[in-house]
Amino acid sequence: MIDLYTAATPNGHKVSIALEELALPYTVQTLSLSNGEQKQPWFLAINPNGRIPAIVDRAVDFTVFESGAILLYLAEKTGRLIPQDAKGRSRVVQWLMFQMGGVGPMMGQANVFFRYFPEKIQPAIDRYQGECKRLFRVLDGHLADHEYLAGDYSIADIANWAWVRTHRWSGVDIDELPHLERWRDQIRGRPAVQRGINTPPSPIDRDADDEQALRFAEEARQMVEMGQSMGPDSRAKTAPESL
Repeated sequence: MIDLYTAATPNGHKVSIALEELALPYTVQTLSLSNGEQKQPWFLAINPNGRIPAIVDRAVDFTVFESGAILLYLAEKTGRLIPQDAKGRSRVVQWLMFQMGGVGPMMGQANVFFRYFPEKIQPAIDRYQGECKRLFRVLDGHLADHEYLAGDYSIADIANWAWVRTHRWSGVDIDELPHLERWRDQIRGRPAVQRGINTPPSPIDRDADDEQALRFAEEARQMVEMGQSMGPDSRAKTAPESL
């Protein structure tokens, strides 16, 4: 049995999707990021970085944090969602690192400046939205000649998809990227993916700009403002994470 510590964020959903795809038995403990539960001592003992997701594989008494590392651990544990040959494995890891080092951080910063930051700093918004769009073009160009990112469907697709699906929340459209749209819709149709993105369910539809989404953004903005007023250490504890 695997214990999953998570929240309804792209990084959290990466792991719940993988667990569903692999049909591994798991329990879920949803952390309240707005209440700083991820910074409590009991969770820091699991993940010293104080971020979700993290897992505990009770069968071998082993803890894994960082979403990319968790995906690799689960894939290698089961021998699925990653090729066994060196070249095939490397292709998957390359696109996984593309998400970990590029898509996730850039979309995360776009979210902060476009959705949450109390001041609209247009150069910062343009910078991060522009980099997101550049990364999306890289994906679109590769997917023009490939059904999936690295051969068969893999953890590389799961990692990138969990973020790309939220592109509207970052203020970036993909209307002129047909191959990326095809891939996004194809993966969205997988039953395990649907179960994964509802574990836990998001309080908002990240594809929408409805009243609920706007209220969520306002609550996150208040968290950022609270962090600013309380100093750097407190800001680290109150700013929205992995949203």
